[in-house]
Amino acid sequence: MSKRPEHQAPPELFYNEDEARKYTQNSRIIDIQAQMTERCIELLVLPEDTPCLLLDIGCGSGLSGTVLEENGHLWIGLDISSAMLDVALERETEGDLILADMGDGVPFKPGSFDGAVSVSALQWLFNADKKSHQPVKRLYKFFSSLYASLSRSARAVFQFYPENESQLELLTSQAMKAGFYGGVVIDYPNSAKAKKFFLVLMTGGSAPLPKALGVEEEDSLQVKYARREACKGARGKPLKNTRAWLLEKKERRRKQGKETKPDTKYTGRKRSGRF
Repeated sequence: MSKRPEHQAPPELFYNEDEARKYTQNSRIIDIQAQMTERCIELLVLPEDTPCLLLDIGCGSGLSGTVLEENGHLWIGLDISSAMLDVALERETEGDLILADMGDGVPFKPGSFDGAVSVSALQWLFNADKKSHQPVKRLYKFFSSLYASLSRSARAVFQFYPENESQLELLTSQAMKAGFYGGVVIDYPNSAKAKKFFLVLMTGGSAPLPKALGVEEEDSLQVKYARREACKGARGKPLKNTRAWLLEKKERRRKQGKETKPDTKYTGRKRSGRF
C-alpha cells in the first residue's frame, strides 16, 4: 500500500479522531508545518507591519493558523475533516473554522481575503473519491472560486507534494484558466529530504517569481507558466483548426452517425494562399 495518505482513504475518513490527535501531537509534524507556513508567508509578500486577513486552505487542527497568528495576521480556516477541526477547537485557535470540501469551491464573497496559504493539502484534489468527482473540474472550481475571493493584489501560496510532472501541468493549467498568473517555486531541488514545491499564484498580473531556496541565482528552479499558453491546453483539447482538432471533430461526427469524408494525408493540411 502506498505511504501517501491521499492514496489510502478520502481525507475526511483518513483524518479520523485518532489520526487527527496523532498528527497534532507529533513534534516533527509541528516543526515541518511551522517551517512550511513561514515559507508560505514569505512567498505571499504581504505588506510589512500590516495585519492581513488570510484564508488557510486545509487548515487541519490549526497548526499553520497558529503561525499566521504569531506573524500578526487574522485567518479563517477551511477543512473537510470534522475530526481535525474538533482538535483545532480544543486547541482554542483564534481563527474561524469552516467544514467544507475545497473541491466544491471556496464559499466566500468576492475580494474577502488579502491572501491564502495551504500546507500539504492541494494534492488531495487529484483523487476521485466519489463517482461524481472529476479532478479537472474540481480543480477549476476551486481555483476560480479562490480567485474571486481574493483581493486584486493578493497572492495564494500552496506547499504541496506532486507525484509527477503531469500533476504540475494540470494544477498550473487550471489555475491559469481561472485567471491566476504565477508558477511553481522548487526549494532545495537537489535534496531528497528538503525538496519542497510551492505553487505561487498572483491575481494582480504577471510578476517575477520569488527565488527558490538552496540554489544559485542562475540555477534557480522555477516553473513559470504564461497565462495565455496555459489556457490553450487547459481542458486537454487540441488547438482549433489543427490536424488533431479536425480529426477529433470528424470522429465525433462519425459517432453521431453523420456523413463524414474519410481521413487522408491531406486532412488538416494548410492550403496555399494562391487560390
